[in-house]
Amino acid sequence: MTKEKKKRKKKTRLRPPVFFLLFFLFLGFMIFSGYQLLKWNNDNKNIGKLEEKIKKEIKPKKIKEEGELINPPEEEEKVSDYWYYVGLPFYEVDFNDLISRNQDTVAFIHMDNSNINYPVVQTNNNTYYLTHAFDKSKNGAGWVFMDYRNNINQLSDNTVIYGHGRLDKTVFGSLKNALTKSWQSQKDNYVIWLSTPKENLLFQIFSIYTIQSESYYITTNFQTDEAKEKWLSTMKERNKAPIDTPVSTKDAILTLSTCQNNDGGRIVVQAKLIKKQAR
Repeated sequence: MTKEKKKRKKKTRLRPPVFFLLFFLFLGFMIFSGYQLLKWNNDNKNIGKLEEKIKKEIKPKKIKEEGELINPPEEEEKVSDYWYYVGLPFYEVDFNDLISRNQDTVAFIHMDNSNINYPVVQTNNNTYYLTHAFDKSKNGAGWVFMDYRNNINQLSDNTVIYGHGRLDKTVFGSLKNALTKSWQSQKDNYVIWLSTPKENLLFQIFSIYTIQSESYYITTNFQTDEAKEKWLSTMKERNKAPIDTPVSTKDAILTLSTCQNNDGGRIVVQAKLIKKQAR
């Protein structure tokens, strides 16, 4: 047998193992993908049921009583959006009921023209509620949670609330609405309601943008006014919405953050506290 024939024979013998290897790799990939899709659908189904249950049983109500104005403009210009927004009512919920369901509950958040109407939880890390629902069941959809570095009873320079950007618009999936022209064209959308066991809070939005994952925008406290002023300037410069809301170092900031895509993109909405009311 010639050397050329031996080489051909060796190549022929190698083909079946390579074919089967590729086949099993492909099969494994398909099984894994199918499992992930099934798990994703199951998580969506479970989180949807839990969300509907909470919305049915925990109904926030509007409170029209006046509150304390926070950092009003020096000149009371009636054309200022600040004076329009502080005239809006508060939202309030029964925290005894919420805390009986989950002792990690620290707030309730509401945002118009979105699905954001959730109890907010907090624990000693920023990972647990990425994979657990409000009832603490294992769920890849996670829940809406506050940064562990924040204190709801003594607001930081920047209070951060996270939630997954789910495609079915549960959790913070509907936060992407804030990027659209139709949402941004409605004046009443530029507020966020946050209720806590001790206070009802109203925030006015000043910046909406997308950015790659970073730690700067989720800085919670600043050592100096200069550092905070620089940070606020950067946050305002990133704004893509048709608003020009003034902010100062005296303002308490609320940041909502969710994932935009699988490449590390983030959707960010930031607001300043303009009115509060003791409960």
